[in-house]
Amino acid sequence: MKRSRERAAASELFAALYPRLAGWCRRLVDDDETAHEIASEAFTRLWGRWTAVTEPRGFLYVTAANLVRDHWRKLERERRAVHRVTVEASVRPHAEPSDPSVRLLVQSLPERLRIPILLHYYADMPIREVSALTGRKEGTVKADLHAARELLRAHLGRSLDHTL
Repeated sequence: MKRSRERAAASELFAALYPRLAGWCRRLVDDDETAHEIASEAFTRLWGRWTAVTEPRGFLYVTAANLVRDHWRKLERERRAVHRVTVEASVRPHAEPSDPSVRLLVQSLPERLRIPILLHYYADMPIREVSALTGRKEGTVKADLHAARELLRAHLGRSLDHTL
């Protein structure tokens, strides 16, 4: 009987607070999926301490705020890593092509295509890591890599035609 009352109270609390908590998180992280993940994680942590928490609403918001801060820190670390790799690759690429014009062509690519090329080919990161660092889906990273290679191939083909 006590257990069913606890479940009912937990369900009522979830129904009452989840939408507002997820909306609050959405305003902080500017992404629906991340906001729902954070709100869900806050509730999961609450359920783990259900009997020990005296103020569930406060616990949820403090937990969510900490998770949002963690999210912001992660984004900042990723931004710095992408910047560092981009700068290092443009200054001294890890796998410098024998033809310096290839490096110049890569640098001339739009950032949307250049970053995945630098991370994948110059920093030797797998597509999964490039996806995580750039916040893009793996399929999008693969498509961007393909588009960048096609642009480079076309430009190199034109360059070769002019020299022959």
